[in-house]
Amino acid sequence: MTDPLAQVAALPGVDEAVAEARSTVDRLLGHRILRRRSAEVSTESALRAARASAALEGVSVSLEEFRQDAAEMAAERPGLDPVVQGSLRISAELGTLTETWRQAPRQVLARLHVLAAADAVDEDALGRPRAEDQPATDPLGLGAPPVPAEVAARLDALSTLLTRPTKAPAIVVAAIVHGELLALRPFGWGDGLVARAAERLTLVQRGLDPKSLTAPEVGHAERADEYAGALRAYLTGTSEGVASWVRHCAAAVQIAARDSLAICEAYLRG
Repeated sequence: MTDPLAQVAALPGVDEAVAEARSTVDRLLGHRILRRRSAEVSTESALRAARASAALEGVSVSLEEFRQDAAEMAAERPGLDPVVQGSLRISAELGTLTETWRQAPRQVLARLHVLAAADAVDEDALGRPRAEDQPATDPLGLGAPPVPAEVAARLDALSTLLTRPTKAPAIVVAAIVHGELLALRPFGWGDGLVARAAERLTLVQRGLDPKSLTAPEVGHAERADEYAGALRAYLTGTSEGVASWVRHCAAAVQIAARDSLAICEAYLRG
């Protein structure tokens, strides 16, 4: 049986980028503060992930404002931006989806869309692939998305890849998940929130970051200009384009690990 994800891992520059990211994540996982405060680091990372993902969807607020939005949402106060609400809901529930993601990726993607878009689309459209006449939002300026028939075929192929064994590192698998979902925009609204959550979920489920201490969304947001450009390269389908995207995703993970290391150091200082 062929291993397409391992073939991606063998593209030029990918192995080196993945190794650098993995080394930084390993440094994070060995931080002494995690012996007693890993849950707090994970919670803070999740908040930063939600904020960064919302920013990449075009809704940018400061971390403290976002923290207040999270408190208001927890208190069930109305009036928050739908993108903010969606990103916060995903962040809160992501940890419960790990095992299902391993076995039934399509089911998890539908659930992520329900979480992302509950305040933005009609109830009968939640968790369902977009119809032929349904537009897709395009915050990254990617142009027209694939038609629904192509979306269905590629989602099936992606799900098959995710449920088969592979020798590819978690970062490579996560990058392909992320890239495919952004390329397809399967739901029409909130696809970026779903794609970035699926990337993070893959890193957790495949053991790179089992306690979800890093927020690759932070890395993508820090390199927002490169993010869109690397994705356009991925859309070309060339080996060079795919490799460029995976290297970008590896760099985002490395940035995220450094950000979480800074959180750990802040907790250590008290």
